[in-house]
This record gives sequence, C-alpha cells and structure tokens, in this order.
Amino acid sequence: MTFDPIAVRLEAARSVVRDAATLALAMRPPPGGPSGTLKGMQDYLTEADGAVETLISERIQALFPEDGFQGEEGGTRRQGKYRWVVDPIDGTSNFSRGRDRWCVSLGLLEGDTPVAGIIDAPALHEIFIARRGHGATLNGKPIKASPISSTNEAMIEMGWSPRVPVGVFDQKIASIMALGAMPRSGGSGALALADVACGRLDGYLEIVINLWDVAAALVLLEEAGARVSAFLETGGLTGGATILAAAPGVAEALSKAVDVEI
Repeated sequence: MTFDPIAVRLEAARSVVRDAATLALAMRPPPGGPSGTLKGMQDYLTEADGAVETLISERIQALFPEDGFQGEEGGTRRQGKYRWVVDPIDGTSNFSRGRDRWCVSLGLLEGDTPVAGIIDAPALHEIFIARRGHGATLNGKPIKASPISSTNEAMIEMGWSPRVPVGVFDQKIASIMALGAMPRSGGSGALALADVACGRLDGYLEIVINLWDVAAALVLLEEAGARVSAFLETGGLTGGATILAAAPGVAEALSKAVDVEI
C-alpha cells in the first residue's frame, strides 16, 4: 500500500478537531451576553479561542513535528512543507452569546495549495471534511454545490467586517438584491462557505477575510464543484483578501453584479 501523507494527516486531524470542538462546546457561554473581550468592532475574543488553538497546536506538533502551523490568535508559529491553518472558533460573535452558529476550522496546505480541511460545528452536530481529489462530505455523506441556475431563486450571504467601508457593503448588498436573490448574513465565514459547498447557499461574498477563515473551506468548495474567486492569488496567503464563492449556475451573474472576478 502506498503511503499517503495527506490521508494520514487528515485522519489524525479528525480526532484532534473533534477534541477541540468538544472543548469549545464545553466552554461556550450561556445564552445572553456577549461574553469575552473586544479586539475591535464586533471582533470578540473569548477564553475558548486561546484554549482551543493551543490544544490543536500542541497536538499537531506532537503528531507531525515537521509541519508548519498558523493560528488566528498566535499568528504563524512554525514553517514546513505542510502547513496547518486553524481558526479555533470561527463565528466568535455568535459563540460569545451562546448561539449555535460557530465552528472549529482546520485546513491543511501543501506549499500554497489547500489539500484538506475539516470544519466542525459541534453545537449544530455537523462535520464537513474534504480532501483534494477525494470529494467533500457533511457527516460522512457526499455534498455538492447547488444546481440552481436562476438568481431569482438564489440565496446569497455576505459577510460583514469593520474593515470594509459601510458604503461598500451597502452597494454590494443592493447589487445582490437587484439580481432577485435573497440576502443573508450568519456571522461565520467558514460555515457560510461550507453552506455554499453543500448547496444550502448559492453564494457567499466577503470583501476582506483571512486565510484561517477559509483554509478548510477552500478544499470543500473545490471538491463540491463550486466556483471560487482567486483568493490565494490576490493576497489571501499573507493578509486579508476578497472571496466570492458560488454555485456554478449563478456564478457569472453574481460575479458581474458584485464586481468580483470568479
């Protein structure tokens, strides 16, 4: 049997992420709040963020000491041919209020190419897993992007960020609505992209988003047949960049409407 380093890493990561998600769920504040501190406008930091990232970092280092690692809270810590990129809690504003829509996101890059990813949303009882060339699943069942071809039926989410001028957000949302699409905003970029991959959403746009938010989702989207803008090639490897992901049948119309090449 041929040794597959990516398959071995993904199998090990499933256990790591499961334990991390269990820890996060145990640390989730009760409904109300918000609980935690503000790093910036609507940018929450909770005790769980650091604890979950530390758990993943230490476990991955013990399993694969030669691998690189990059976390949202700690920045780039280690370099290697393979690089793990983690968002310990994506959707922290939801998490901090005791809501369910948040996840632990762990992606694996070989060089600059996303090759595997896991998104675990324990409060929703959902685990998305993808490996490049081997498909994408939700709770073990294969997923595909939506077959929709009319924007009049489309459901499009747009992420909000204080780094984007208010006028830009308003303009893009207006362009989406002009297509006849229904706008949404759920507070978790990783889960929104996963929803595009499984057909719950027909598109997702965020003007400024970071690698740790999308590293796992990029593999999901590719394997599920969704169209995605050139996030990595337009600055996403080193800083914030724009991402647009869409079902193939509405990708061109949505791309033109929001003026993001896909």
